[in-house]
Amino acid sequence: MIFPNRQIAQLTGHGGPVHCVTFSAGLGQYILTGSSDRQIRLFNPLKAPPPISPTSSSITISSTTSISSVGSGLVQTYSAHGYEVLDIAVSEDNARFASVGGDRQVFLWDVAQGRTLRRWSGHGARVNCVGIGGEGGGVVASGSFDATVRLWDTKSQCYKPIQILDDAKDSVSSLSIVGHEIVTGSVDGRMRIYDLRMGMLYVDVIGQPITSLSPPLSSSATPTVLLSTLDSTLRLHDKTNGQLLRAYTSPPFKNTSLRIRSCMGLNDAVVVSGSEDGGIYAWDVLEGEVAERFKGGEGGVHGGKVVSCVTWNKGAGVGAGRGGGVWASGGADGKAVGEGFMGKITVLAIEM
Repeated sequence: MIFPNRQIAQLTGHGGPVHCVTFSAGLGQYILTGSSDRQIRLFNPLKAPPPISPTSSSITISSTTSISSVGSGLVQTYSAHGYEVLDIAVSEDNARFASVGGDRQVFLWDVAQGRTLRRWSGHGARVNCVGIGGEGGGVVASGSFDATVRLWDTKSQCYKPIQILDDAKDSVSSLSIVGHEIVTGSVDGRMRIYDLRMGMLYVDVIGQPITSLSPPLSSSATPTVLLSTLDSTLRLHDKTNGQLLRAYTSPPFKNTSLRIRSCMGLNDAVVVSGSEDGGIYAWDVLEGEVAERFKGGEGGVHGGKVVSCVTWNKGAGVGAGRGGGVWASGGADGKAVGEGFMGKITVLAIEM
């Protein structure tokens, strides 16, 4: 297996840790990031100059690199949140995206005009996760620290939720909308699958707080779900029967206290996650062994800071024709851009 490990872009500009990173739909030519600085930024990675020092498992970014030499690739900035931005979901036509965060609200944005189309309120605590689904992106689902999932109608002028799912006993940390199903992960240690078409709820007891949940990249793949839990373990479950297919862990990989977003990649041949030790780890799905490791510490990808999120590009827009296999990571890495830019953020897109 050849894992994509050549850094092709470094996107900077946030004034605090990056909590979420997502590619645009389709070819994935753009990257959206959300941060504790309350801003959402839209980047074109191909407009950002290449990094200074691309290497493999020990990528190092010079501490003397100036911010101007790194470049930005920034296309648009979206500002409306009053608190940190925790998650972003993009519609299939790339015309809209939804965002949530610490201000307890759910925002629906017009990408081109840079303004909000809807602002829904109702959650009693911060909103951790969001998804867009339904015909024409007609439904937005949001999961909150208040232990509820709320569904919102994007085509109606009504500002009340069309349904509230209140089965969780603790914070809903992550969710995914796949067809007629909503899959949620909660800190209560349970994965819940809501079959909206059949009106059924299926519950799988994981036994550890769930902080990340992601489906396979390919729609034709086996219906699995990748879970990250606070025992420094990733788990791949069969969604149809809840069976644990494989667990992934490898010291010094660490995830015991923070939400770290993981994902599947390389046509679902690997699982990838950031770590509290500042590293990034990729495991072979079938073998369960580490296929690639990007070291933490001061010389690491994110300067030794926590790598809070990773995401894989389903399309081929970024780096197309040069091997494909493009992914991105986000974190808080003050020394990566150097010369006193403490707290600045780096998002890395890497390819073969």
